[in-house]
Amino acid sequence: MTNYLDFEKPLAEIEGKAAELRAMARSNEEMDIEEEAAALDAKAAEMLDTMYSDLTAWRKCLVARHPDRPHCKDYIDALFTEYTPLAGDRNFADDHAVMGGLARLNGAPVMVIGHEKGHDTKSRIQRNFGMARPEGYRKAIRLMDLADRFGIPVVTLIDTQGAYPGKGAEERGQSEAIARCTEKCLQIQVPLVSVVIGEGGSGGAVAFATANKVAMLEHSVYSVISPEGCASILWKDAAKMREAAEALRLTAQHLTELGVCDQIIPEPKGGAHRDPAATMASVGETISALIAEMSEKSGAKIRDERRKKFLDIGSKGLAA
Repeated sequence: MTNYLDFEKPLAEIEGKAAELRAMARSNEEMDIEEEAAALDAKAAEMLDTMYSDLTAWRKCLVARHPDRPHCKDYIDALFTEYTPLAGDRNFADDHAVMGGLARLNGAPVMVIGHEKGHDTKSRIQRNFGMARPEGYRKAIRLMDLADRFGIPVVTLIDTQGAYPGKGAEERGQSEAIARCTEKCLQIQVPLVSVVIGEGGSGGAVAFATANKVAMLEHSVYSVISPEGCASILWKDAAKMREAAEALRLTAQHLTELGVCDQIIPEPKGGAHRDPAATMASVGETISALIAEMSEKSGAKIRDERRKKFLDIGSKGLAA
């Protein structure tokens, strides 16, 4: 069953009518409704194409948060073989909001790390809705250290509304853990490729996405704060999240213009949730190509290019 977003309600009605007609035909073999159902399908396809051809920033946020969108675990299961999860930060605990381990991508070894939100109530609570605690970032640091030691490329999959802001996380040094993780991204001398597969929120995302190459799915978002949080601070009214989303310039298209995103990965019409397999295949091809670009470079050059990339962000605007 398709989960429709609020702005997709007209589409839901048409696709629902086509499904009802076909259900009636199955119960009564004498009914011939295929022509009428096909016309509804064509109308729905046209509406979907129009709807997704020019999404606002706020609607892109909604698509990026869609509950049926493929998450980190789905990508690991679909793209990587011989995945061996590595748990714990060797200090406090294992953070289930962060997945990570050794794997192979097209036969080549990689270290894959990502935020996992979960798909149902039980898994979302277990994964803390993809909001990492300090031990999650310290686990990522440990895995990046391991990858650096053995010369293995690192792949990070970003999908979080932000780092967990709870009292316990703050007591255990949340901001320090995020800063150390960001620092580790800048230190390692192996290729680091990041893909924003849904939401990229605040420092919780930057800690995994300080990479040589940052790719974003077409309808993903990446920002210093959520539109609701921004609206609450600037206008004291979370209901102004639509205006905040536009002002934040958080879409993949905006961030490519700003030099934050290096590549946009197209999604199937209607978003990644309508064809997860095709989306994940596109992400896998992009990751492989980006790693291949750096395969002949020395570790020092890879690290230096990564640092320069982030130092240069914003320089286009200053020069203009």
